[in-house]
Amino acid sequence: MAGEGQATTERWGSRVGLVLAMAGNAVGLGNFLRFPAQAMQNGGGAFLIPYFVVLLLIGLPLVWIEWSIGRYGGKHGHHSTPGAFDAMGKSPYWKYLGVFGLWNCLLIAAFYLYIESWCLAYTGYSLVNGFKTTNPEKFLSETIQGQYPNQILAATNLGMGIFAVCVCINIYILSRGLAKGIEIVSKIGMPMLIFFAAILAIRGLLIDPETDPKAVASPFVGLNYVWEPKFDSLTDPKVWLAAAGQIFFTISIGMGSMQCYASYVREKDDIVLNGTTSAWTNEFVEVVLGGTILIPIAVAYLGLEKVKSLSGFGLGFIVFPELFRNWGALAPVAGFLWFGLLFFAAITSSLAMGQPMLAFLQDEFKLTRKQSALVFGGMLLPLAIPVAMLHSSSFFDEFDFWAGTFSLVVMAVAESVLFCWVFGMPKGWEEMNRGAELKVPKVFYYVMQYVTPTFLIIMLVAYIFEPAAGWKTYLAGTADGSPIPAWEFSSGSMMGKLMHKDLPLPKDASEHEITFNSQLKFMRTVDRGVMVASFLGLAALVSVAWARRRRTGENQQS
Repeated sequence: MAGEGQATTERWGSRVGLVLAMAGNAVGLGNFLRFPAQAMQNGGGAFLIPYFVVLLLIGLPLVWIEWSIGRYGGKHGHHSTPGAFDAMGKSPYWKYLGVFGLWNCLLIAAFYLYIESWCLAYTGYSLVNGFKTTNPEKFLSETIQGQYPNQILAATNLGMGIFAVCVCINIYILSRGLAKGIEIVSKIGMPMLIFFAAILAIRGLLIDPETDPKAVASPFVGLNYVWEPKFDSLTDPKVWLAAAGQIFFTISIGMGSMQCYASYVREKDDIVLNGTTSAWTNEFVEVVLGGTILIPIAVAYLGLEKVKSLSGFGLGFIVFPELFRNWGALAPVAGFLWFGLLFFAAITSSLAMGQPMLAFLQDEFKLTRKQSALVFGGMLLPLAIPVAMLHSSSFFDEFDFWAGTFSLVVMAVAESVLFCWVFGMPKGWEEMNRGAELKVPKVFYYVMQYVTPTFLIIMLVAYIFEPAAGWKTYLAGTADGSPIPAWEFSSGSMMGKLMHKDLPLPKDASEHEITFNSQLKFMRTVDRGVMVASFLGLAALVSVAWARRRRTGENQQS
């Protein structure tokens, strides 16, 4: 175990600021774009059953585990996961597993900031009523992204300029510290986000086909479709996997940011109540507000069958600006509210991704806050610029899957085993409940020790080996002896990604399509090399930092 590092003077200014910052970390684009689509595609109202089961068995236990790891690390002078893992672990190798908490945040920030720049661009363009005459899909693909079919390079001056603005905004806010930077933004951004969302939800439900000639259905048709239970979906393992994936995505489990934020609380602060409050704030925004905006408004103007063929992402950025035209004079305001909401959701999340790296640089290399922010920007740009300049099937998609999905589960497995089995459940339970006004029910002692790690390991195996035909087909065939199709990995599984199953080439592909496909596969090799190099680079920094700690300790003793 490493010795105690130099204590930080930074603290959260208030409990409200901490909870809003934690909620802002969790509340992001997935609440408004991903969740409604996931619910609609995976059983409607019945999706809430696996969703809340997973929340109780994995989500909340991991929230409490991450808060506990964070506070324990902060007590020992560590405000990022390598140090926190090292303080809890009984082996010097735990700090290298903690590197995932830095690596995840760095790579996710690289592509998340790019999406954040789209939100900012759409917010400004909506306010000047630009979508009155501009096709939103062309605005995104041509004006902002610069993406055209079968073209690797994809960048525009406007898109790169707005992206640079977003990077600078994040670095500036991060440089101001916790209380004067992140906390202030969260106190302003989160209430405005909820306010904007409430206005849009109420206005959307007031759409009336009898008085609005462009409406083709009641918004309640969309609302009913999202929440109409389809209980037969509960026997499909894919639905449970989707629910688990959504919980990870929405609460920001396994990233490393939650532990970092929690490391700045005091030793006797109530982390159970704080963690539970931030988690349920996120659930309110996602289930109540997120489930009431996107699909009902889209169904009202497009009809149910059309909406079924569209994704939440496509609806949010491409379809919604056209739908808001139907609101007449309110169109610019509606567009500004919607994309402003997405921007606030994105920036409160992206700030949480930058903080762990700044904390690591401050703790281990004694850089000032501003120096750490600039170094973080220097580390981020080599990863983020290829995301913004190359086709989305390259760096963008790869960072999203490996750091934004798969690695989160790896990190969650590691911290669950560390907390419950290495540090020990008795000590962990005591640490978690120290200073708690809200006591965790005793049943969670056993849930956290046995159920959560088991569920996570099953989930990790499923992500690695998911078959193209689906787990339900194989399980049913095993049970009743029906024919089982030949094994083929799903394009969304780890094995499928490694085999480029997500880059299919049609049999009648043209020579240009074949060349483009080969270029994409080559870029996949490059970006995976970049990911491995970045992880090894962070691991090397951790090794250097611990060598510095040992030398400092030896010098102090002498």
